[in-house]
Amino acid sequence: MAMGHFDVAGKVALITGASRGLGRHFAFMLARQGVATALAARDTEALSGVARTIQAEGGKALVVPLDVTDSRRVRAAREEVEAGLGPLSILVNNAGTVDALPWNEQDEAEWDRVMDTNLKGVWLMAQETARHLIRHGRGGTLINVSSILGSVVEKGLPAYCASKAGVNHLTRALAVDLAPHGIRVNALAPGYFETDLNREFLATAEGRAMVERIPQRRTGHFEELDGPLLLLASEASRYMTGSVLTVDGGHTNVSAG
Repeated sequence: MAMGHFDVAGKVALITGASRGLGRHFAFMLARQGVATALAARDTEALSGVARTIQAEGGKALVVPLDVTDSRRVRAAREEVEAGLGPLSILVNNAGTVDALPWNEQDEAEWDRVMDTNLKGVWLMAQETARHLIRHGRGGTLINVSSILGSVVEKGLPAYCASKAGVNHLTRALAVDLAPHGIRVNALAPGYFETDLNREFLATAEGRAMVERIPQRRTGHFEELDGPLLLLASEASRYMTGSVLTVDGGHTNVSAG
């Protein structure tokens, strides 16, 4: 396949959860590939810093305040992206959170917080983006950021594991429904990459022992997700839809949790 199929220059992408962690990295990577990036999250101050860096490097970036659990804000955000950058064709559904309490201390509000952000938010963003693309007769690619914990489990994270399993199955269901419209839906399932969500756990004895079970004996580096994300964002994956692409150093091959 010609390398030109990986070219995404000139496209417009909306990245949720772009203020920090993987979302921030994805925004920088896509911008450096010539993509106009809409940076969405609740923390607009952090987003502004990301946007300034992208713009200083000659890229295009737009700050979009967004709570992915609010359907009205989701609709408004998509409209802002189109008005500010042009037709949207790539959605990186990255916003997420993790359980803060053990299962026996987790109340209904905490369960809802995790499920609403990680699963409902993915659904709302995908639904709004797909409706718009279909309305205007345009294809596109939706990339849902899942986790290996959508396939295997780690103790102490019931809502997170359940939400990411839901993301995987939602990805497959939407892929079937949206394929006739030229819209591809895939998921990227990282293993352990150190972020604000897991840094504290990885520093514990239990976390270090878990890393030792990974065949490559380390956590991932953010840039090791660049190729997989670019594959899913570009025409190089034009015959892929409903796929869950795992990037985990071999972790799920040896671990059941």
